[in-house]
Parts: sequence; C-alpha cells; structure tokens
Amino acid sequence: MLAAKVIRSAQPLKNNVRRYASPPVPASTGSSNNAIYGLLAGAGLLGGGYYYYRITEPKPEAHAPPSTDEHKTVPSSPAPSASAPQQKAFRGGDQGFIDLKLESVEEINHNTKKFRFALPNSDDVSGLSIASALLAKYKGPEMEKPVIRPYTPTSDEDANGYIEFVIKKYPNGPMTEHMHGMKPDQRLEFKGPIPKYPWEANKHDHIALIAGGTGITPMYQLARAIFKNPADKTNVTLVFGNLTEADILLKSEFQDLENTYPNRFRAFYVLDKPPEGWQQGKGHITKELLKTVLPEPKEENMKIFVCGPPGLYKAVSGAKKSPAEQGELTGMLKEMGYRPDQVYKF
Repeated sequence: MLAAKVIRSAQPLKNNVRRYASPPVPASTGSSNNAIYGLLAGAGLLGGGYYYYRITEPKPEAHAPPSTDEHKTVPSSPAPSASAPQQKAFRGGDQGFIDLKLESVEEINHNTKKFRFALPNSDDVSGLSIASALLAKYKGPEMEKPVIRPYTPTSDEDANGYIEFVIKKYPNGPMTEHMHGMKPDQRLEFKGPIPKYPWEANKHDHIALIAGGTGITPMYQLARAIFKNPADKTNVTLVFGNLTEADILLKSEFQDLENTYPNRFRAFYVLDKPPEGWQQGKGHITKELLKTVLPEPKEENMKIFVCGPPGLYKAVSGAKKSPAEQGELTGMLKEMGYRPDQVYKF
C-alpha cells in the first residue's frame, strides 16, 4: 500500500522529467534527480545487486562491426569552416591500419587512463562521423595472431592533430594490458572509421542513453555532437550504471552538459557500491527507474541507445544476434512496451 502511494506521488516527477520544454528546472538539477531517487527508494524500487556490472574479461564497449545498412547510411562528418578542406586521417575503405604515436597518458582512476595519439599530420582531423569507432590492433612477440578491439574516441571529431581514448584495464585483457603499459612515443595501429548509428541534427526529438561501464564512450560521442551543434535541439536522458563512484567515467563532461543545458539534458547515476551519503541510484538499473526517466513508448520520434557489458544487455534490451544484426528486443525495454525500431544496441 505504501509503495502504491509513493509511486502515485512520483507521477508528477515522471511528467516533469519527460517534459524538457516545460518551465526550466531548478539551477541545481541534481536536487530534482535526488528527489526521484528518494521516491523510488522509498517504494523499494531501487534494488541491490551487481550482476551486470561485474564481469571477468569484458570486451571494451561491446562494439561490433556494423551491418551493411549502417555502412551505407552514415554520412561523412561535415568539413569545418576553413579556407582549405582539412585532411581526414581515417578514410575507411581499403586504407588499412595506420600507425599512430602515443603523445601522452593521463591517469583517470585506479584502472582507467586517457590516451592521446598524434594523427599523421598536425592539421589532420580524425575523419570519424557520428556515431562511429576505430579498430586498434596489437600483436605481441609471443602471439600467433594480433588482437583487434574497437574503441570510440572521446575527443572531438574536429580536433586537429590528435585523437583521444579513455580505456579501462581488464585483467588478462591483452589489448588493455598492452595499452596501459605503453609510454609516450610508442606506437599503435588503428583503422576505421567503423560506422554505427547515423546521426543528423534533430533526427529524434528525444533520445535516452542507457550505459554501463566503458559502454559510456559511444554515448558521450553522440551527446557531445548534439550539444555542440546549435541547430540540434534534441533532448537527451542518460542512465549510467557502475560499481563505484570512481568508476563513473566522463562524469565532469556530463555535468558540464547538464549545467549548460538543464532543460535538455538529464543524467541519472546508479552505483552498486555507493559511498556514504550518496544521494542518487543504489543497486542496479531497474525497470521502475527507467519508467520514471525515459521517454514513453508512445512517443513516436524517440530512440533508446544501449551499450555496456553482456549482463546489462541481457537485463535491459537483450543481446545483439550477431555483430551485424540487432537481434530480438527482450528485457526491461520489451516489458515496458518499446518496439524494436525504438531501440539501438551499440
């Protein structure tokens, strides 16, 4: 009975979260987010558990090669305004892998670093479109075959002369262990771009990003591109699950977006092991939280993106059938009434 009352009292908050065009939210968006978490927690709807965050040897980002349609529909990145066109370092096709020099390494937390690689020329841009990724290749002296992994850069697509990645180190992960052992001036091979979901300004009225762990990087790439473009008025909701507060990657970048665009961007964080005094989500991402903060299934021009470890896919949307196929929509989103065409799995 108490839970039913709390859920009814949460209804106005649910409506407020979804109506970004309504009166501006308070200057401190965190307080309104905390109120939502408080109501959900009071109703017993933020459960404990970490079954889809803790994985032994996850593949970074759970990226996969795109389908034929994705290759065909992704537009090229718009050329920046300049007297002469800028050279794209990555052109796809038969270009093959190119060797990049590591310029710098920045420690982010206990198992994550930011890597900046120099592009071949100081005035080059990456050549990536939104959304797309790169393949990294490494072959150790005792390895029979090279290891190849996809990564989404965190640097701006129009940045001149460099490209950056935020990479988490995984035990017994040959690529991440190698990268975390690299020193400036060493080199690594990259190839791309690998087109993912083709984005253009105002393609959807509202998008939701559901991420876990390093699955946040393609979400950040998409959100950054939206808010960088003054013509793009898309509303964005982020739901991001992690083990601890230290594991929340790119949090300051998302906080900047939330502070700058309080009527259009909202972020909800869920931790399996929250610190004392943590005011946001505790446990794991639940259907009740998603019902409260996501755009409703009846909204036609919306899209939900999912990226993270296998357990997150299983719980939220179901896994991809193959690298080139989205697979059946299952999990929470299916139960909530979303259609397959409203969901995209990175």
